[in-house]
Amino acid sequence: MSASNCLRCLVRPSAVALVPRQMLQAGGGTLTFTANASFKAAGASASQGGRNSPANRPMKLRFRKVKKKGVASHQGKPPAPGERKAYRKKIVLSNNNALPVPGLENLRPADLSKQDNVGTIKALPEDVVDALRAMEAFKPTQCWGIFRQPAMLVRQETVDLVNKMKAAEKGRKMIRVVIEGNRITGKSMMLLQAMTHAFMNDWVVLHIPEAQELTTAVTEYAPIESSPLWTQPTYTLKLLQAFKRANEKVLSRMNTVYSHADLPQIIPINSPLLQLINSAKEADGAWAVFQALWRELNAENAGRPPILFSLDGLAHIMKVSDYRDPAFKLIHSHDLTLVKLFTDILSGNQVMPNGGAVLAATTRGNSPRSASMELAIAQREAEKAKAEVVPQRDPYSKKYDDRVESVMKSVEILRLKGVSKAEARGLLEYWAASGVLKKRVDEQIVSEKWTLSGNGVVGEMERATLLTMKA
Repeated sequence: MSASNCLRCLVRPSAVALVPRQMLQAGGGTLTFTANASFKAAGASASQGGRNSPANRPMKLRFRKVKKKGVASHQGKPPAPGERKAYRKKIVLSNNNALPVPGLENLRPADLSKQDNVGTIKALPEDVVDALRAMEAFKPTQCWGIFRQPAMLVRQETVDLVNKMKAAEKGRKMIRVVIEGNRITGKSMMLLQAMTHAFMNDWVVLHIPEAQELTTAVTEYAPIESSPLWTQPTYTLKLLQAFKRANEKVLSRMNTVYSHADLPQIIPINSPLLQLINSAKEADGAWAVFQALWRELNAENAGRPPILFSLDGLAHIMKVSDYRDPAFKLIHSHDLTLVKLFTDILSGNQVMPNGGAVLAATTRGNSPRSASMELAIAQREAEKAKAEVVPQRDPYSKKYDDRVESVMKSVEILRLKGVSKAEARGLLEYWAASGVLKKRVDEQIVSEKWTLSGNGVVGEMERATLLTMKA
């Protein structure tokens, strides 16, 4: 008996096998397939133009956006140029809602050098506050705006640094100190305290608040003819104006001892020093005026006061800057005139004959890595501790800079750590008297805050106690 399908068709199921058995029985056992309907459908679609014919195209729904009249726009006015930066750098130094602290004394010229004042809080006089604000010594991250008036804690490191400044003034010498420490340990505050002592004792103060503004290519620069150095005229003019506002009381008592005929305005001998600064009306002549001013301030046997030259953010000037020369090569930071002046004094290659101090503070918040600076700091600390092993260069690293190491080879390192428990108690008592700490200050709360803040790190104590109250 022959099979209904050939053997070669056994590899796939037949059409009859796919039909249910009930349909076969209903139709008498036979099933007929036809393709006429499919052929007719294909012919009809071909006669109508196919799939892309206008009759077969899908209709597109178009919606028109209707703008209602009288509805205010929610976009608002865009901020003006510089408005966001001004808001970000806004400094609030007082709060009338804070409680006045009873018994709070104003700072006097000799208070920061007395050992008895360690751990106490002293208020800043108004004239000193104005001078510090002019030099941009206050930082937006500091908690000034939640107290009645600006005040600061006198630390042991403050007394040590101020006594060194007094010794330099007495012996007409110059101290060179780099303030080092971990994050939020009070490095910028230490600079502010040194500037406060200088202002109250009739020093001349020159301060660069943000070193990154000199090296991150955010200000104009220009080459000096027949010299590898580059000037930054706009920043120099701004620095001169801030210097005049902050030191006007001291500068008003000084006259010139040299004649300056090569300036935009001829300045004869025995002219007021303020007249020399006022001659810088345009940015193009700012660097020439600054050089003349620096020469006048360092004149010998003219009764000039000591000079405090400080900078915050040292690592930013210990690297190659973001500026480029006409050949599109990067310019080293030490080839910028203001940076070169500071590094020459910090290294000791240039001295201030009337005495003074040059202070530089490192930063950890927004700081580039400088292998040479970190190595130099570690070497100076090892030499101070008389360690048997002094850190050396990594022989396989190419990140070191000889120019940076030559600047840092003989500086003094002041490392800031946490405050002592006695200093922490004075700080907590001041916060409680101001109404921002709602707890009784005793040994238990002092030990708790001191321990939780990493053994007295000032910034961590502020975070734990004052962070929720910052404006």
